[in-house]
Amino acid sequence: MVRFSAFSLSIFTQRLSLLGISLALCCLNVSQLHAAPTKLGAASFETYISDDGEPARVNTLLEKVFQKAELDIQLQVMRQAFLGSSVLTGKLDGEFAYVNLGEDSSNYVLSDIYLPIYLYAVSKEADVEAIKLFPHLKDNRVAIENRFANTPSFRLLKDIKWSRNPTTFDAFRQLADDRAPYLITTQLLARELNILLANDNEETLHFSAKPLAKTGFQIAISKNVANAERIVAQFNQAVSTMQNSGELNQPLDLAWLTKDVNGDGVADFIGHSNITTTSDLLNTAYSLDGKPTSEASAFYIDGDRYASLEEARAALPDAESSSPRESLLDKTTYQLLLRRW
Repeated sequence: MVRFSAFSLSIFTQRLSLLGISLALCCLNVSQLHAAPTKLGAASFETYISDDGEPARVNTLLEKVFQKAELDIQLQVMRQAFLGSSVLTGKLDGEFAYVNLGEDSSNYVLSDIYLPIYLYAVSKEADVEAIKLFPHLKDNRVAIENRFANTPSFRLLKDIKWSRNPTTFDAFRQLADDRAPYLITTQLLARELNILLANDNEETLHFSAKPLAKTGFQIAISKNVANAERIVAQFNQAVSTMQNSGELNQPLDLAWLTKDVNGDGVADFIGHSNITTTSDLLNTAYSLDGKPTSEASAFYIDGDRYASLEEARAALPDAESSSPRESLLDKTTYQLLLRRW
């Protein structure tokens, strides 16, 4: 009969345990190595989202964020009509440019807003500057893109004569052709059209007194995805860190951003030496949290805090050229619109 001493059995058991742990860790590493990426989709949106090489702020921004967050995310751009069904059938795990304007989001785990959207009324005429609320547009013809018009928030506004458009270009053409005196669009898109107009020596758009609606881009991951909460948490942390350090200025092509970085209730100015120069004006700053700036606002350059604009500008490179930057809207595409302006 074979006998094992207590000492021998203990060593044998320990080795078996260590072997089991090693195999388990090996399997886990192999599983992680070959895990499928999380697939998120979005519809194309001029200057924001594209898959054909056109300027796309959201694509560029998210590439940086996912890298920072060490997330394996695959982005797919598709037609709006296919987006919802692709998530429902599991072909996609969610959306990477989700905009909530009254839709039911209960099936999603939503991130924080990573890029706010401010919807303004704009016009060729200065009278739009008196508009503060949607009721002020009552009985007027107003151009709008379908992506906004086909949402619960806008379907409830029945006293406005909406002129719906499938694309950004079509919506802007409503103004160019004087078929609609007003347009509802995002602040950043209106700015890009103004750059195009100014560079062509045309009259620029006027803005309503304030945004008529506020929303923003989020990532929305189906609750059926097992690690959705973890992905969103890592994403939120990376976005916040990069906003505060100015790492998102360049992907957004914005010299100054504002956000309450130090938690005192007042928005601070955020710049980065890769894009912000001494000649960039503060009134072009884009708000990341909707909070107002004041004389108490601090200035952050590359994540470093400065008490005054003069100190902050001392840390910035001098402007190499005074020539205006080109619009993110394609000038060739918009040439016909400019001729009609």
